Amino acid sequence: MMSIRPPRHRPTSRRLPATLAGAAAGLLFAGLTATPAGAVPGTTAPPGTAAGTAGHARFVPGPCPRTADPVPALEGARCGTLAVPENRSRPQGRKITLSVAIVPAATRRHAPDPIVWFAGGPGDDAVSEAQLAVDGGLNRDRDVIFMSQRGTYSADPVLTCPNIDEFNARALGLVYNAPSTGRLHVQATRACRASLTRRTADLAAYNTLESAADYADLRVALGIRRWNVFGISYGTELALTYMRTHPQGVRSVGIDGVLPPSLAGGAVTWKAAREGFDGLFTACARQPACNTRYPHLSQTFEGLVRRLEAHPVTTTVTVAGRPGPVKVTIDGGVLVTWLTSATHVAEGVPRSIDELAHGNPQRVAEQWAGGKLSPQAIGRIAHGLEYGVFCGEWTPFETEADVIRGGRRVFPSFPRSVLANAPQLPFLHADCRAWDIPAAPRSVRDVTRSDIPTLVLSGGFDAQTAPSNGPYAARTLSRATTVTVPYVAHVVFAGSTCAQTITNSFFDSPTAPDKSCLAGLQPPRFEIAP
Repeated sequence: MMSIRPPRHRPTSRRLPATLAGAAAGLLFAGLTATPAGAVPGTTAPPGTAAGTAGHARFVPGPCPRTADPVPALEGARCGTLAVPENRSRPQGRKITLSVAIVPAATRRHAPDPIVWFAGGPGDDAVSEAQLAVDGGLNRDRDVIFMSQRGTYSADPVLTCPNIDEFNARALGLVYNAPSTGRLHVQATRACRASLTRRTADLAAYNTLESAADYADLRVALGIRRWNVFGISYGTELALTYMRTHPQGVRSVGIDGVLPPSLAGGAVTWKAAREGFDGLFTACARQPACNTRYPHLSQTFEGLVRRLEAHPVTTTVTVAGRPGPVKVTIDGGVLVTWLTSATHVAEGVPRSIDELAHGNPQRVAEQWAGGKLSPQAIGRIAHGLEYGVFCGEWTPFETEADVIRGGRRVFPSFPRSVLANAPQLPFLHADCRAWDIPAAPRSVRDVTRSDIPTLVLSGGFDAQTAPSNGPYAARTLSRATTVTVPYVAHVVFAGSTCAQTITNSFFDSPTAPDKSCLAGLQPPRFEIAP
């Protein structure tokens, strides 16, 4: 399974970020409006330094959590855990714990309302994304709060399944869309499910509605009267749900790489691919050197998808840390999914497509394999939360035929075998039949209507969450500021200093962010082969 998630680091021109080469059942709960238990009148103790409760949830200060990689931003952070009911319909039942880290503002005199960060995925660990936030200056004059969503790497229980990641690595030599690959894919999903049922009582409790309630409890337990929300990628789906179900105490919301709950699924992923690809191809066509060297790039790409789906090519590549050559098969499905991530390294895309068209698959194969085999691709993603969202909130409301129709609308020339597996979501419905959890209430797909000031950010090259998703979500947000940052792929905050400037100015002034940097943006200089 591949998810819709942000880059772990700034990409180079040749290699893709690991997690990008690899992509929203419960009850609605009213927000808690009582005085925060952690708030003590007349004191100025910063959040995270005292224990506090919110209904059946309790925050306790403690050491900072483990992270898969070093996170320098956590030095000096105030940390602890939030214990919450695994399933709020049984509040006296099993408890789970979520790690919390509060990175202090960079200035001593700072705004009283902090920012809480909603991570991507589904399945990414927010605490591990702290460096991304700090590098973008988000803690310039506000504390920033990170809490591991239930099931993620620094939570307990942790619902990662390395066997799925290892299967994705072994599958490099398989035909991506083949039924035999699908059967192996579902076997890995079943094995994951079997391992997780030994760690948790209720797989269906790992979902967006419960996570939104976790954050509502966190605000109260920390004694915070009002805060701001910033969600990236899947975190935008969570943020929109949170705005709808727990609007109390929210000053403003930023969403970047927008996935509205009402659209989430395979069909919108096809739309995202079309829009992101077209953005990149158009930028090449408008640059004389690129257009001259790589004319008709869109037609070349679509022709390759058809040709490779009928006749896959196999090659070997060398990957750092691997003792020998790695076999890689490239078919139409691989090429489409590769490009959804390769928009992050847009400069080299036209050259890679051209070389593939002329019989040299090495650049594409190296990027595809490098992501799957990177250490960052193994054991980091909480597949238990990922499938909880996909199988409880997405697939019950979208058929396999819907996915194919959605793909055919935007890529009418693609073979049915390609269209059946939306980018980043191969064999999703078969996996969800194996996961076997109840559907969430239909209200999980409701449109969010709100007058909370909201910054809606999209990237012109975003092939993972469609640029048009931003204006769609903003239609029912009466105080929304909608911004598309050109020439940037999924999660613009991670790859654009202009996006960071806009975001930080928004939290300073939610009704009038500074967007002046957009006027000076230039397209990438595409690589031109000799």
